[in-house]
Amino acid sequence: MHSYDVRVWNIRKRPSKAAPFQLRWQVAGKEYQEKFATKTLADARRAELLTATLKGEPFDTESGLPVSEVRERNRTNWYAHARAHVGRKWPTAAAKHRASIAESLAIATMALCPPGRAGRRTTSCVARSTSGDSTRAVTTRNPRGEEAKALAWVERNAPAVVDLDNAARMRTVLEHLAKRQDGKPAAANTFRRRRAVLSNCLRLAVEHELLPGNPLHRVHWETPKAVEELDARSVATPAQARALLDAVRAQGPRGAHLVAFFACIYYAALRPEEVSMLSADQCDLPMEGWGRLMLAGARPQVGSAWTDDGKPYEERQLKHRAHRAVRPVPIPPVLVGILRDHLEAPGTTADGRLFSAVRGGPVRSQEYDARLEGGPPEGAHARAGRLSAGRHPLRPAARMRVLLAPLRGEPGRDSPPRRAERRRAPALLRQGAGR
Repeated sequence: MHSYDVRVWNIRKRPSKAAPFQLRWQVAGKEYQEKFATKTLADARRAELLTATLKGEPFDTESGLPVSEVRERNRTNWYAHARAHVGRKWPTAAAKHRASIAESLAIATMALCPPGRAGRRTTSCVARSTSGDSTRAVTTRNPRGEEAKALAWVERNAPAVVDLDNAARMRTVLEHLAKRQDGKPAAANTFRRRRAVLSNCLRLAVEHELLPGNPLHRVHWETPKAVEELDARSVATPAQARALLDAVRAQGPRGAHLVAFFACIYYAALRPEEVSMLSADQCDLPMEGWGRLMLAGARPQVGSAWTDDGKPYEERQLKHRAHRAVRPVPIPPVLVGILRDHLEAPGTTADGRLFSAVRGGPVRSQEYDARLEGGPPEGAHARAGRLSAGRHPLRPAARMRVLLAPLRGEPGRDSPPRRAERRRAPALLRQGAGR
């Protein structure tokens, strides 16, 4: 605990040859003392304590020292503090959030370490280990080889937490968090996520009394605004969606198996990890009219290093939802028909899921990305699939839409027929058009 109730008394002489001068002071009613060999040393120490009281600095009731001295004596290494923060967050954090924490703290740690030839080599090693599913630079407990040497260098050269109480140093860290590995600016949401991770780690340091306050609050930083509204131009029209589904269907048995997978993403606006967990008992598919999906979980894909059981995916609750929460999703007749056909043809997996990989298990992102890349060797559908490779199926690139129109012999987006088609889209969905 801290207290401002401090009294510093005069120096008195004791019958001792080794340390005859004694300095006494009181904090919250408890007396403390220090002994000195000369009166000059005792006076200097008394002046330090008086200066702390004049500055309005609180004293620690356990040690009787000013809080600034306690922090200076407990010079915890930043790297050790970051690892402790990760260990505290790990049990309750989702797998993807674990990777995000490690990535953000790895970037911040390298920004705090001194530059130089050794630092550049270590940064390169950490950058390799913090890319994709291999982000283990901060959380690895038993690193080996080059990674072990890099982390040993980081541990030796990382500053103390108390030294981070510097606005200029924090600005340098923010500048690194705002960039990608290739030096280009990171997305606004990426920077916000990284800054939040760093702020949480610094708040833990404040809680442990390693810092007087969060130094990020002293840095004036204008974060670019993230795009929160959906650009209508980036949403595929029903005709474009049918073209993509036809291209996937033409890719053999596996393509036919994944048609309903992509149809759920487009017509029901589901996330891929939600479609991966979809089972037959969650589908209400009437013979006519609209149906309903009762989503109860998600299975996001993440590296095996971040899951408790070592699997490359994690079964958990819906995103931003409580455990056991169920989200009902109405689906149009066109999707009802596609799902009914899917259940009649391939059937479900052993655990009741609608979709599975070739050798069982959930459908991996590598496979459904490859299905978009492939397609018939010739024609507009194959080119459309290649143009949309690596992008979310619900948000194809603008250049893909521009190229699709002339390839299919359709009018441009700004032409009157295309505008009329967009106005009729809700009615087409209700009628189940496009099957």
